Amino acid sequence: MKLKSIEGKAVELDDSVFASEYNETLVHQAVVAYMSAGRAGTKAQKTRSDVSGGGAKPWRQKGTGRARAGTSRGPIWRGGGATFAARPRDHSKKLNKKMYRAAMRSIFSELVRSESLIIVDDFSIAEPKTKSMIDALAGWKVSADALLVGVENEDNVSLSSRNIPNCEYIELAKLNPVSLVSHDHVVMTSSAVSKVQEWLS
Repeated sequence: MKLKSIEGKAVELDDSVFASEYNETLVHQAVVAYMSAGRAGTKAQKTRSDVSGGGAKPWRQKGTGRARAGTSRGPIWRGGGATFAARPRDHSKKLNKKMYRAAMRSIFSELVRSESLIIVDDFSIAEPKTKSMIDALAGWKVSADALLVGVENEDNVSLSSRNIPNCEYIELAKLNPVSLVSHDHVVMTSSAVSKVQEWLS
């Protein structure tokens, strides 16, 4: 398969990466797994064994007229531990590498079919100005809701795009399914496309 870049150059695309069948279930699993892995899961409360104090009986067992009590740190006491205390948990979901790569192939193939994947030689942003990025997006005939993908971090592109709502720049090493499916267009450099093909083929 061949796809023309903005500059008119023909870019050879691997059919196994950019022309595979769309698997909605697998893409959903990849998106959920990625978002779940980003959850902190650090919520925690103290049980009666975690709170300080409460080592001695508050009063003797019998003869006071009050109910017997062995500790002042039980759940019914002020300053006591929680009955069903929340504990830290791991929200991550298992998704093996084979399934993840298949999901990414599915996403890229759908981007090509919907003509949402735009290939450029380079971003050509000489200085970090929002206007420069707006002009570039207009030249590529791309909406402001775009994901820009480069091989390495490019400060000029990153700084120029961050003030544009829904416009995001990401380096290839941090590419993820959530970013790919969250934008109307994905603009990638030809070198980034080559790296993706090496990774997913």
